[in-house]
Amino acid sequence: MSIRDYQSIMLPLLEFCRDGKEHSLRDAIEALAHKFGLTEQERKALLPSGQQPIFDNRVGWARTYLKKAGLIDAPRRSYFQITARGIQVLESNPPRIDIAFLERFPEFKEFRATRRKAESSSIERADVEETTPEESLGLAYQRLSQTVAVELIETVMKCSPAFFERLVIDLLVGMGYGGTRHDAGRAIGRSGDDGIDGIINEDRLGLDTIYVQAKRWQAAVGRPEVQKFAGALQGHRARKGIFITTSSFTKEAYEYASRIDSKIVLVDGDTLAQLMIEHNVGVSSAASYEVKRIDHDYFTEE
Repeated sequence: MSIRDYQSIMLPLLEFCRDGKEHSLRDAIEALAHKFGLTEQERKALLPSGQQPIFDNRVGWARTYLKKAGLIDAPRRSYFQITARGIQVLESNPPRIDIAFLERFPEFKEFRATRRKAESSSIERADVEETTPEESLGLAYQRLSQTVAVELIETVMKCSPAFFERLVIDLLVGMGYGGTRHDAGRAIGRSGDDGIDGIINEDRLGLDTIYVQAKRWQAAVGRPEVQKFAGALQGHRARKGIFITTSSFTKEAYEYASRIDSKIVLVDGDTLAQLMIEHNVGVSSAASYEVKRIDHDYFTEE
């Protein structure tokens, strides 16, 4: 079963605390995950930010919305229990509890009105209704990153081969390879033979070297090119190589690279763009948003 959206979790969560006892959010997450028959993979699936499991986040927001509507209350930190209003709602046997259902309660309508003012116009209405705020923000970030990635590759393809070589240097150094940029600059491009475009240190101390092949191509790179690169590594008694392209690799190329003794990492255009974004190569920050959470430990009184 796929992970339920947070609105679909509201009624099962309220039913979970029907007994009137105090429950922790963690207990609710475990109970609902079992109820929905979630797999281990679904339990571990993370938000786009990678900071929290999707299911945990959705249960947390379902709890928040029920609390804003007065159906549950928080008697003490990190715990919640059903209210008299919540019991009345369950006794009415609603087929579903969602945002439309909760709009009947004035406290929730006030909460929604406040939230609408804070919503960004750049986030589609469907995202706001079907996903939690963290998911909406993460999805918006993903869309922006995907757009930037496409523009990056288009821009790289218009650059000269020499500039692409410098770009590769900046990226590998930004990822921690090559020691200093000056050292990497001397290493890259100095051989230019046998299918090898350059050599770079694996670490700042130069304990091992990595051979580099960089191709600014539009067509997919096939097995013959990767095989040629692997042969060049053997000719230099090298064990590790990085093959970077602005396009893609064929299935045969990946299969070949996975079978040989030498370790060759294939970096296609999509991966190249994402690495450039991650390591700030060719991009700059346009805006920064810091997401805050309540520090419950701060409010704990001895």
